Amino acid sequence: MGGGVQKSAGGGGGRRGRRRGQSAAMSEINITPFVDVMLVLLIIFMVAAPMMTVGVPVELPDTAAQAMPSEPEEPLTITIAADGTISLMTSPVAENELIPKLKAIAAERTSNKIFLRADGSVPYTRVAQIMGALNSSGFNSIGLVTETDGPRFGG
Repeated sequence: MGGGVQKSAGGGGGRRGRRRGQSAAMSEINITPFVDVMLVLLIIFMVAAPMMTVGVPVELPDTAAQAMPSEPEEPLTITIAADGTISLMTSPVAENELIPKLKAIAAERTSNKIFLRADGSVPYTRVAQIMGALNSSGFNSIGLVTETDGPRFGG
């Protein structure tokens, strides 16, 4: 009175019958390793995604920073005086002549770095407007010049 497995009677049927000890091919897909890998990748991307965001590239030196190393070529300097006049190096320049003169000078130079000096009483809006005009004209390497004796916040 066995219950369970029935054997067919009929001797060795060649290759059609199963041999003792072999199991049938598994026809199910095991998705457990797939789910594990996907969860690990999800966690990696969730952690790494905030680190891949890039801020706006602005070269603003801290006022408590040391002086920048000197360059082989004298950098172009734009100065905004307290009364609003703009000077290129040491000579005053009209606002509408600034970009054409800079482009003419920059064509003969190897470095296109520009240092922007502004009096402390000049509104930030005016400084930002000039920086925007320089940036839109192709001068992307702009450094703001400050004094080194500024306050050290928390240091």
